[in-house]
Amino acid sequence: MIMNKNDLNFTAKLTIKVELPYRTYLPNDYSDDGPAHPLLLFLHGAGERGDDLTALTNTALPKHIEEGLDLPFVTVCPQCAEGSWWDEHALSALLDKVVSAYNIDQTRLYLTGLSMGGRGTWQLANLLGEKFAAIAPICPPFVWVNPENFRNLPIWCFHGVMDSVIPVSDSVKIVRLLRSNGCKVEFTTYANADHDSWTDTYTNPELYEWLLSHRRAAP
Repeated sequence: MIMNKNDLNFTAKLTIKVELPYRTYLPNDYSDDGPAHPLLLFLHGAGERGDDLTALTNTALPKHIEEGLDLPFVTVCPQCAEGSWWDEHALSALLDKVVSAYNIDQTRLYLTGLSMGGRGTWQLANLLGEKFAAIAPICPPFVWVNPENFRNLPIWCFHGVMDSVIPVSDSVKIVRLLRSNGCKVEFTTYANADHDSWTDTYTNPELYEWLLSHRRAAP
């Protein structure tokens, strides 16, 4: 005797609570009523995880801003909890929050990050590539991405040839994957740099000029 069978479908709506402390840096000419500003989302590396936002200022972009680097972006610097990794859905929710809270030009949303944050940059762009005008991952570990999500996204990737933490071959693999599928990727390597390829990158005005040269279509 054949057992009775039922073909069914299950649907449920799940609510996920996310929490991300973050610091924003506003341009000197920022105004809620003035011209809309571009936004730059910065994702730190593993060494800055924790629950103290001052740790963000120890290195890379927040450090340079604290030391006087003047940028035209509303710069957003979230912090990962100790022992955790960047979560694309939490970052997506944060991005929506910041865009609604500040006077942001939604055609000029940019994304960058280093090491663990470079990985997060690839992953967030893989999920939300259509939102960003350009991205700049720095010394990221290899992560699988769907080239279709990067087809129209300007990318500039950076890595130190002498990197002893995350080998430059990790970035080479991602760049080759994307280029072989028709994506345009700028790739800069620093011949004498170890893992710190972010200092030369974030102190180079050409990075910010390049980012600002790209816009997305208005949402």
